Amino acid sequence: MLKKIEHIGVAVQNIEKSIPLFRDLLGIPIEKVYASDAIKTKIAFFPLGDATIELIEAMDPSSPVAKFIQKRGEGIHHICFGVENVEAALRHFEAKGIDLLDRKPRRMENGDLIAFLNPKSTNGVLIELVEMGAE
Repeated sequence: MLKKIEHIGVAVQNIEKSIPLFRDLLGIPIEKVYASDAIKTKIAFFPLGDATIELIEAMDPSSPVAKFIQKRGEGIHHICFGVENVEAALRHFEAKGIDLLDRKPRRMENGDLIAFLNPKSTNGVLIELVEMGAE
């Protein structure tokens, strides 16, 4: 079902101030920065091995990332696992008793399909599922 860890999302107050930590101090090259209207965030990507570290800045004070930072401060926000089929993965986890935050996947600007599992069902860890390049 799960293929690999796709990325680890890190919630930050300000991407521009956070980029130097990962790029300069840790020496991880930055791949790109873009804004996602679909999830109301600005995201910076730092590929490392087979996974990516994602810095996530809220673009809307009512977004989930903004609420996360208000409640918990900056830090690890979620772990994303790559799957073959997000819809099938959602049905699989739901059948196992996992509460879903997304009943249906959301399409991102790049074509990926994403969905989240409720952290109340996953030991407090927000889990994202992604089907890369879905048609």
